[in-house]
Amino acid sequence: MRVRLFSRLDEGDGLMKGKQLFAATAALTVGLAGLTACGGGSDGGSGDSGGKVTLSVWHNATTGPGGDWWTKAGADFEAAHPNVKVELQVVQNEDYDGKLQTALNAGEAPDIFMQRGGGKMAAMAKAGQLMDLADSVTPETKSVINEAAFKPGTIDGKLYSMPLTVLPGGFFYSKDLFAKAGVTTPPATITELQAAVEKLKATKVAPIALGGKDAWPAAHYYYFFAVRECSAATITDTAKNLSFTDPCWVKAAERLKALADSKPFNEGFLTTSAQQGAGSSAGLVANHKAAMELMGAWDAGVIGSLTPDAKPLADLDWFPFPSVEGGAGDPGAMLGSVGGNSCWAKAPKAECTAFLNFLATTPLQEGYYRAFQAPPVNSKAQAVVTEPYLKSVIEAFNKAPFVSEWLDTVYGQNIGNALNTSVVDLLAGKTDAPGIVKAVQSAAKKA
Repeated sequence: MRVRLFSRLDEGDGLMKGKQLFAATAALTVGLAGLTACGGGSDGGSGDSGGKVTLSVWHNATTGPGGDWWTKAGADFEAAHPNVKVELQVVQNEDYDGKLQTALNAGEAPDIFMQRGGGKMAAMAKAGQLMDLADSVTPETKSVINEAAFKPGTIDGKLYSMPLTVLPGGFFYSKDLFAKAGVTTPPATITELQAAVEKLKATKVAPIALGGKDAWPAAHYYYFFAVRECSAATITDTAKNLSFTDPCWVKAAERLKALADSKPFNEGFLTTSAQQGAGSSAGLVANHKAAMELMGAWDAGVIGSLTPDAKPLADLDWFPFPSVEGGAGDPGAMLGSVGGNSCWAKAPKAECTAFLNFLATTPLQEGYYRAFQAPPVNSKAQAVVTEPYLKSVIEAFNKAPFVSEWLDTVYGQNIGNALNTSVVDLLAGKTDAPGIVKAVQSAAKKA
């Protein structure tokens, strides 16, 4: 029997009201001692000749402490379950969607994999490719993970994704570079952001790092402008009707075009990767070549892994995406996700769910925070967070009146790909603001 895990740092499901996610709850201990060894059962997978269960773990922690965390998680699980062998394999984040879809289509999916949620998860559930985890969440897990964190992974009462981390988006920035440019407070409005961009240009650093080569980081700007220009109801309703007829969608693209026209990004941003090496957008921030980057909460750990000494950036801080004047969206609304993992429908249920509950325990969650510099979903583990920027992330997320998943996740893969591609085309001068909406509407018809 083989249990395979495919993991990444982000995404959950759909749209979420986020105020209660970080509430303190009781301590967590997971009793897994009763897990029964089962080699070559009827649930799928394969076992070795000795009947030992193999858990093949795929993750995307290509550098730094993240990979060490997965290694320790596997070793600790093996120690608690002598009948289990954990095998780890790194999968590059940008290759994830294609590899997983191919495996699902071929009926050879990993038994456990990272779940992006939204329309993508809904499609998998509709195709019968996901296991319902609702009856497998232990009382101990429920005691330290707020009920709201399970909602993104739930469809029609069935839980398809076990939460692992919370990953809202915003700007990570260098306090030293801001101070050098005379930017004394984080921008609270788009007007203030554009003023900060001009001051930073004068210091000969890139005001904003952007990994446009990977497309989705560029699309984050359109997503955030959309939740500022569009009401929460429009964002939610569009996930159902896929119409994109509200004028706010074009207004969001016009906002992005106006920002891009101020030339705030690093030179060559369309060919810059997001998270791979010192020349990536995260690497530019890590090495003080750029002042800030709009990204999910996992970015702090990526930036830390790309500094010259591979340690957290000492002057790193964070602020939420600025407000816009006259938009229908709430100024405090956020984009983000509850990162989680799913079990393939054919996976061996006992081993699969035991491992997911194990990843939710307080020691593992505390280690996750330290390794990835990202907020854990376990409320008891959240108490050990010390970095001011992560505390700011948590505070803003808790206060947010509305939290949407990343829009390429909310609206499904076809529309998501169209969104990401058309945003890059806008930044490259190949389309205009209405062109983004036309591309999305065309993809919606196919969806």
